[in-house]
Amino acid sequence: MDKVFIEGLEVDTLIGAYDWERGIRQCLRLDLTFSWDIRPAAAGDDLSKALDYAAVYQHVQAFAVVAKFELVETFAERLAASLLEAFGMPTLRLRVTKPGANAAAQAVGVEIERSRT
Repeated sequence: MDKVFIEGLEVDTLIGAYDWERGIRQCLRLDLTFSWDIRPAAAGDDLSKALDYAAVYQHVQAFAVVAKFELVETFAERLAASLLEAFGMPTLRLRVTKPGANAAAQAVGVEIERSRT
């Protein structure tokens, strides 16, 4: 299966378990890789058969605006489920990085792979 990816997508969201985090929006950096058959789009140079990056970004941004999770793990799980349902890709890999979450590290985060069931 072919892969389509979006790398380094940044969104601001309410994320964190500590009291001081509950009142501020923080940046998350997302790397997304989707299984997607690009042959139909490539055969006819047809945008309507391609995975629409702009629509994916808008979906992720809308999700991040309303999200209010304590854990990056929860953000990742719920976003992955939402993307699979909305776009119908067979599988996705999602890496969520929270820069500045630990002073000794550049970033911390999770990486998950999910598929439609």
